[in-house]
Amino acid sequence: MRCDVNLEVLNRSNDPRGPLITVVGASGFIGSALVAELARMPVRLRAVARRETPVPAGARAAVEVRRADLARPDEVGAAVEGADAVVHLAAHIGGARSWRAADERSLRVNVGLLRDVADAFRDRSGPAPAVVLASTLQAGVELSRQGPYARQKSAAEEVLLRAASEEVVRGVVLRLPTVYGRSPLTGWTGRGVVASVARQAVSGEPVTMWHDGTVGRDLLHVEDAARAFAAALGHVERLDGGTWSVGTGRLEPLGEVFSALAGLVAERTGRPPVPVVSTEPPDHAEAGDFESAVCDPSAFRAVTGWSPLVPLRAGLGAVVETMVADGARGGIRT
Repeated sequence: MRCDVNLEVLNRSNDPRGPLITVVGASGFIGSALVAELARMPVRLRAVARRETPVPAGARAAVEVRRADLARPDEVGAAVEGADAVVHLAAHIGGARSWRAADERSLRVNVGLLRDVADAFRDRSGPAPAVVLASTLQAGVELSRQGPYARQKSAAEEVLLRAASEEVVRGVVLRLPTVYGRSPLTGWTGRGVVASVARQAVSGEPVTMWHDGTVGRDLLHVEDAARAFAAALGHVERLDGGTWSVGTGRLEPLGEVFSALAGLVAERTGRPPVPVVSTEPPDHAEAGDFESAVCDPSAFRAVTGWSPLVPLRAGLGAVVETMVADGARGGIRT
């Protein structure tokens, strides 16, 4: 059941067209799903990304698409000018391992961009805008167990919560688990573990895992993640200044998930299921790869009424369907 979200609470300027919501990273996996979700609502929506963001068909929102390289500080102010709310979904993602590495560009996008957003609002008169940051569950573990990406997300959280304590913005951090699925706007299946394993299975390769399969992950569908961000915007007054875990609250053993994906591919293609095998972990593996990531979304649910809707098997099936279709057209999406 969907929870009703009233985003008019963001409309501090009382603009008759509705509040202006800027989505940073709008062409990405979660960003495009959020654009599709917000486009259903009576708001002004500014979709900002380096790549072109499609406008959802039949959008109720007034949608403005803006291409910008927000790694350049001079472009940030224009991107958020006049915004009643900003959702920060931009992340530095390049090659297969880039999210595990820390470099100057990733630090700029994952931390510096949020600092620029906060600075853009420091001299603004009137009510403080809302800023919602997409973070990771791993940002909540002790520093010694965090990888480079999680440490940068922790730093970004500190930037936002400091700005919220100074009443520059109303800041909300959403810590996400493993997000998977197919974006309803772009059809993209992302770069996460579910997409990677589905791609292996569709290609006919054995599915590999770095453990015995009992390690668990909370798997949140991208459409449910998008609805969580919309819910956060609608309840920003009560969420302001906090970090909130968002997920299903269920741990799915990865061995079972991988086997389910292999089985779904077999059903779709008529081939025998590929084997799921354990292999030695690579050098770039982190401690968190071998630990179950527990998520308790009860506090967020109590405030917002949000809960996940997409059943796991349906979500996995849609990923497989997309991968198989892409393969039939002559290539697996990367």
